[in-house]
Amino acid sequence: MKYTRLTKQQLEELHQEFINFLATQTITADEWNDIKNNKPEVAEEEIDIFSDLVWEGVLAKVEYVENISAQQMHMFHLTDKEMKLISVKVMNPEIDLTTDVGFAWFRKNWQSDFVEYLSAVKAYKEDKNLDKFELIQKGAVITKGELYQWFEKVIG
Repeated sequence: MKYTRLTKQQLEELHQEFINFLATQTITADEWNDIKNNKPEVAEEEIDIFSDLVWEGVLAKVEYVENISAQQMHMFHLTDKEMKLISVKVMNPEIDLTTDVGFAWFRKNWQSDFVEYLSAVKAYKEDKNLDKFELIQKGAVITKGELYQWFEKVIG
């Protein structure tokens, strides 16, 4: 398995897509029930293959991810050729960017000496989607990129 298995909830939400996936392999509902009951390892393999296909589709479309912790924000623009990073570090230990109060402080003080910025560019390794997936596994969430784009304008 290349990525990670979809959760039970994700699989339930993609129920129709999974049925279509099975149909492309000419597996009927009756055959699927038989596989689940009599060959659970084959059923697990099919779910893993489906999970990887879903992840491939999602990751191919991802352009922006963000990872925000108490004192730092890492915003990535995932282009065709490279990963661009804008990193923000708050030097005030009393500020927690994950709270409304902390983020409000940041909005007011983003130009102060208590805030440090860094930007970097990194080429993908062999597999661009796997690099994106690793960022998500480390806590990044897929976004539309508004925060990245705003920072790119004001510090770029």
